[in-house]
Amino acid sequence: MSGLGYLARRLLRALLTILGVVTLVFLLVRLVPGDPVDVILGDRASPEDRAAMRAHLHLDDPLPLQYGRFLGDVADGSLGQSFRGDRPVSELVAEVLPGTAALALAALLVAWLLAIPLGVLAARFRGRAPDRLASTVAVLGLAIPNIWLGPLLVLLFAVQLRWLPLPGDDAAGLASLVLPAITLGTALAASLTRQTRASLAEVLSRPYVLAAHARGLPPRRVYFRHALRNAALPVLTVGAAQLGALLSGTVVVEKIFERRGLGTLFLNAFFDRDMPVVQGCVLVIATTYVVVNVLLDLAYAAADPRVRLE
Repeated sequence: MSGLGYLARRLLRALLTILGVVTLVFLLVRLVPGDPVDVILGDRASPEDRAAMRAHLHLDDPLPLQYGRFLGDVADGSLGQSFRGDRPVSELVAEVLPGTAALALAALLVAWLLAIPLGVLAARFRGRAPDRLASTVAVLGLAIPNIWLGPLLVLLFAVQLRWLPLPGDDAAGLASLVLPAITLGTALAASLTRQTRASLAEVLSRPYVLAAHARGLPPRRVYFRHALRNAALPVLTVGAAQLGALLSGTVVVEKIFERRGLGTLFLNAFFDRDMPVVQGCVLVIATTYVVVNVLLDLAYAAADPRVRLE
């Protein structure tokens, strides 16, 4: 019963978190200056046409009624109707979500491939040159914004060296995913490098590692088979927990590299004042973020009963 109670409490907390985020976005998009009718009809539309469009979009309805209609759209899975094209938001999201998911997973892979070797070097040579180099790379990764790093990579690898395709070249296949994944994964790699270093340094000081050295086992075997395996688990878990955050990070990166995805859909809808699409995109990102964290939390609780007691 305690396990079921913990699961019920965790799921309830997740639902309340998603509802809170979406409610906040619902209110904020209505405070942003600009009228969706102006975007759709233009400034020269007649008052009659404007009034008819506002009635069609239910923009003059009281705010509680609009919110109740939005919750109903979430419940039936449509997420509402787009102001432009009059299509269900769920269809628009479903069309672009695979591309965004592929980018997020590729960025996560890039982050792990960069972070684990750098973190291992930093922990192995603490206080020496490799440690300082890894720390410098981590600081640079956190300091350099995507909006600057992305165009810089394009200029170097696509324009100057011509090793990779230019942004917007959809025919390039997986090659078009390389630069966006590096741009998005760099900041995460920086934080994971520090996590790897701290986790591995802590494991290296544990008694069983010291005992392995005392038994005369080769240092390489002790380091990689005993220490690194235990230190890598929390690092990989933290990286997986950032998948939802990577989805939100694609907003800028997809625009830089002209990729169809959830981020591009969100930005276009925001500038078009397409409120249902904005709400739908935020709902998908928030739900993904919360669900991933809940699954990781439940996995920890299943593996360690102390987590449930806490």
